[in-house]
Amino acid sequence: MTKPSLPDLLHAAVSAVGGTERPGQVAMAEAVAEAIDDNSHRLIQAGTGTGKSLGYLVPALAHGERVVVATATLALQRQLVERDLPRTVEALHPQLRRRPQFAMLKGRSNYLCLHRLHEGAPQDEEEGLFDQFEAATPTSKLGKDLLRLRDWADETETGDRDDLTPGVSDKAWSQISVSSRECLGATKCAYGAECFAEAARERAKLADVVVTNHALLAIDAIEGAPVLPQHEVLIVDEAHELVSRVTGVATGELTPGQVNRAVKRSAKLVDEKIADALQTASETFERVMELALPGRLEEIPEDLGYALMSLRDASRNVISAIGATRDKSVHDEDAVRKQALAAVENIHSVAERITNGSEYDVVWYERHDRFGATLRVAPLSVSGLLREKLFEDRSVVLTSATLKIGGDFNGVAASLGLSPEGVEGDDVPLWKGLDVGSPFDYPKQGILYVAKHLATPGREGTRGDMMDELAELIEAAGGRTLGLFSSMRGAKAAAEELRGRLDNPILLQGEETLGELIKTFAADPKTCLFGTLSLWQGVDVPGPSCQLVIMDRIPFPRPDDPLMSARQKSVEEHGGNGFMAVAATHAALLMAQGAGRLVRASGDRGVVAVLDPRLATARYGSFLRATLPDFWYTNDRNQVRRSLAAIDAAAQADGK
Repeated sequence: MTKPSLPDLLHAAVSAVGGTERPGQVAMAEAVAEAIDDNSHRLIQAGTGTGKSLGYLVPALAHGERVVVATATLALQRQLVERDLPRTVEALHPQLRRRPQFAMLKGRSNYLCLHRLHEGAPQDEEEGLFDQFEAATPTSKLGKDLLRLRDWADETETGDRDDLTPGVSDKAWSQISVSSRECLGATKCAYGAECFAEAARERAKLADVVVTNHALLAIDAIEGAPVLPQHEVLIVDEAHELVSRVTGVATGELTPGQVNRAVKRSAKLVDEKIADALQTASETFERVMELALPGRLEEIPEDLGYALMSLRDASRNVISAIGATRDKSVHDEDAVRKQALAAVENIHSVAERITNGSEYDVVWYERHDRFGATLRVAPLSVSGLLREKLFEDRSVVLTSATLKIGGDFNGVAASLGLSPEGVEGDDVPLWKGLDVGSPFDYPKQGILYVAKHLATPGREGTRGDMMDELAELIEAAGGRTLGLFSSMRGAKAAAEELRGRLDNPILLQGEETLGELIKTFAADPKTCLFGTLSLWQGVDVPGPSCQLVIMDRIPFPRPDDPLMSARQKSVEEHGGNGFMAVAATHAALLMAQGAGRLVRASGDRGVVAVLDPRLATARYGSFLRATLPDFWYTNDRNQVRRSLAAIDAAAQADGK
């Protein structure tokens, strides 16, 4: 039997989902197939509307070897498993003569733990051991959530937190879930045969396509013990997020509260002398943290160094002692022991890491008004880790709507540990970049307006001229505005000011769940939605409800961001331009994502307005603009107001 052609398979899949074939999608599918066939790597930029999910799923399914697809967002994981994969598998079946299996795999804490549900969570000593369902009053929010979880446990087939609607608070979920470190293991657990997390792993082992997230991919790479099944092809969607997700997984933290909980959990399992040593080390650490000021620690202060060494040594002794003793008087001993070990092992690993003082780590204090001080340690770069762990023994395809920063792929490639495109050498993974464009006609569908006449934003204070500009633009647009702010303080100030000046409803991130805010925003064209980071990347509102996207300023990292400033300094020490490599690249990526909120469908029209004159006047402005969609560009404020008014009038004429 002849092998079905890729164009025929793609045509069948696109028809099945009711879509339209795009030249960019065809080019992407061919590039993915080529990468899989010759075991090479690709970076593929595919603009909004390309249909990139099918662009990689079809060649992956046709290939026949196991594929792992890693995404950054829950929304895309669900779309793949609930919509794209079922339809595509059915559409390709007549030609492939097989139905590839697919499965979703997440970290263990995403699944309901039957042991914890039935036996209860081991509690800290002064709280006693109790049934969390009895202890939480049925009328409280926590109580209602827990009772609903108990009912849901009897009917769910997956135990996956994201299959529970509506969701529950993190506090409620933590009562019936465990981390991988706290898990007893299927062979030791009375509920191992029914375990949801183990069932998910078994399904993944049998599947042809495993859909997971960037965090689990990072854990698989960092921790050495494989979490994902063996696979020949890795596809990373939303790949612009990968470095920050891997950095997050590779970041350790210590707080006095966390250390205190570890002390309490382990105290009953070791002799008094060993427990007292950890208690003393905990108190010393707490005193140091009370005086901690936010910022990077280029050298570890003597008092902190002493506290960390004490924690390291005391926790190591506790770990040894817990492993050597048994105490049948402890209720549910194995679970209590495992939870205590997990807590103490984390203290030990972070304290030891900071004490060892690698030049490749950045250490800093953070302070929170409510929770006090936190000590953090993160890798200066994850590029070496990614280069070593990601690109060996498999073909890797990385795709996103934003991978070309400043006009080429090399900036993103460098962050992934790759050399410039085309550079060959020993241990250098070879890769090719491909920009398949977008089906949208950006110069005709959108305007990029830079308010060149405004004052340059300063670090502090409200910007009166910016508020006036913002109000005038929203009035001209008739609402329909997504306001993207570089800080929550800026978003709140703008919302408070404009609620007093405009008749349009203004929604503010944090006043309701993000899903509800976006739903309300999409339903009423007169409404505006203001917010910060997650809105820059997480909003998909095609149509007339989002015809003006406003960015208050270029979203450079804060100058006092310890990790970003350390990375910038490192680039400069190696002879590079730290500002361009780190700060400008970070801003360009966010701006490209933010500008991408405007045109989500072929009929969309509108304006991206940047209220920061530096995009027009600064030397780096052209680098940032080269990353944005190719909108028609202007600094003419009157022209933009006329255009917005015309777009608003057209939408109203259509009854929208």
